[in-house]
Amino acid sequence: MTTLTKTLELKLVEPNAHKRRKLRETREAYQQALHDAFDAGCTTQTEANDVVVNYKLSGYAKNALKKYVPQLCGGSYNANELHDDHPVRFTNEGLRLDHKPENAIEWYVKIPHHEDYHLWMPAQPNPEQRDWLEALNAGDATMGESRLFERDGTWYLHVTATRDAEGGSEVSDEERTPIGVDIGEASLVTVCHRDDHGSPTRPELWADEGKTVRRLRKTYFTATRRLQTRGSERIAESFGDDLWNQIDDVFHRVTREVVAYADRFENPVLVLEDLTHIRENMDYGAFMNRRLHGWGFAKLHAQIRYKAAEKGIRVETVNPAYTSKTCHCCGEQGYRPDQATFKCTNDACWMGEYQADVNGAVNIADRYLSGESRFREHENDDDSAEDGGRLTAPQDSQADATKQETLGTYAS
Repeated sequence: MTTLTKTLELKLVEPNAHKRRKLRETREAYQQALHDAFDAGCTTQTEANDVVVNYKLSGYAKNALKKYVPQLCGGSYNANELHDDHPVRFTNEGLRLDHKPENAIEWYVKIPHHEDYHLWMPAQPNPEQRDWLEALNAGDATMGESRLFERDGTWYLHVTATRDAEGGSEVSDEERTPIGVDIGEASLVTVCHRDDHGSPTRPELWADEGKTVRRLRKTYFTATRRLQTRGSERIAESFGDDLWNQIDDVFHRVTREVVAYADRFENPVLVLEDLTHIRENMDYGAFMNRRLHGWGFAKLHAQIRYKAAEKGIRVETVNPAYTSKTCHCCGEQGYRPDQATFKCTNDACWMGEYQADVNGAVNIADRYLSGESRFREHENDDDSAEDGGRLTAPQDSQADATKQETLGTYAS
């Protein structure tokens, strides 16, 4: 007997103005409660309860928060970096399904708003997940935590479901295609995997997006500092929000493309660096610390996780130690003379120079293949992001564009 777990997606069908307002009220109350409980440093459910109990939320959302906040507070997260990407969570008792096959829209969900007030909403499921919904409706599958969020003006629910499969077997690690995901500054994200012969193949780099985000962040820090010096805090806040919204747009597009890359392969697994607690140990001076601690590792991790969940793609994390300093070919330690270049110091190795971010992505994928994976099926299917920075400080100089695209030899 094999136990299977899947994240089901339900699209809420054109809620009217009243219901849309109630959904947004729920989201705003939840995010404010999350932000305040995190800022209060709640490391236990009791401490979190003392904060969230005062918010206009259902008990199901409060109970989910009480479990979730202590997980966040165990790391080095920045609440401002996280809260706007977090969906509203409900414990498994909160959501209810109703199936009416005689209607044009067959599925309805009851979403808790607050206390005894609930919203019944028509919903369209992913057609490929219909059998899972029918299993939930018949009691042949168990519902886990659910998450409510808005994307491009449309509201969605993600519902975790678990059921037993007779005679089924899970895909083994050897049958999966591990795809290393390197998050950096020169290239915002780099992905790569090895082919059947063990050669790195089909890498993709989002280098232009890295430049765009660096430019926007530099503009943000420079302009807001000047405005604050002049006493224009309100203008600075509005200006900063607009710039961070532009950065978020870049993040969302890139992470969608990362997941689409993985979805091309059979049995893919996206492998991320487990960056928890690394930031706490970094001190590269005020300027570099500002860059590292303001960088969007957490947001990129979170967005990759929940977008991968939509596609049913597994995500794992591995120990990040020396992934940027190790030669993926011979395993010897090398160095990075600049952000875009990795040099192997082993004279017997054929490689010499390689594109640094691709080298890092291959090493990250290899950690999974070697059994060093630190996959964390978070409690209650927690898809929150690991936080942290790099083990080596990024170079302040920008990578040469030609080197970024051409260094190294890999299969196309």
